[in-house]
Amino acid sequence: MAQIPDEPLTLTVHSLPRADAADPAALTRAGRWKMLLLLLVCASPVVASYFTYYVIRPEGRRNYGELIDPQRPLPDLVGTDVAGRAVNLRQLKDQWLFISVADSACDDACQKHLYLQHQLRETLGKDKDRLDWVWLRTGGGELSEPLKKATATANVLQVDAAALAAWLAPAAGHRLEDHLYVVDPIGNWMMRFPADADPKQVKRDLERLMRASAFWDKGGRPVPATGG
Repeated sequence: MAQIPDEPLTLTVHSLPRADAADPAALTRAGRWKMLLLLLVCASPVVASYFTYYVIRPEGRRNYGELIDPQRPLPDLVGTDVAGRAVNLRQLKDQWLFISVADSACDDACQKHLYLQHQLRETLGKDKDRLDWVWLRTGGGELSEPLKKATATANVLQVDAAALAAWLAPAAGHRLEDHLYVVDPIGNWMMRFPADADPKQVKRDLERLMRASAFWDKGGRPVPATGG
């Protein structure tokens, strides 16, 4: 029988990996995934409302307004309100916006759009506070007193026509002034109604948008924090 050597048992001890020796690339990837997850959580209410509006719908039901794809965010464009104050269009975020475009002279077609915007907003009842009536007027000149009075509850901003045309776009063969436009509370232009739009069809689309977004969109803009 072989004899066991009379020597002490030896063990090899390996050091544990250091916590601060993590792979920088792995940490970067993990950080990116966390950021992506955070963005998805923030965007999920809007995505869900669009999914409800455009995908989960009864057979044969179609939106009347044309969906803008890809959506176009509000531009960094400064306009002037009726009091002469500078207002950046991005300040209009956090509400649904119902927009018309017309020269400050406001011809018959312009007045028809303004009246239609006002009436359709009023028909939304309690949801009307979630939809802002907006007139983006181009050209110079002062508004007439009757027009100022008629648009007292609207956001009326004088803007540069060329800068506006770099954001909004009409359907082929039409002008910007021919359409009504919808911008979502995040600030994306997402719908354009046809020229000479049918008020009943427009109303139906607006009501659907209000219903589809009711669980995440509330009336009124957030009140900015003030210093103590």
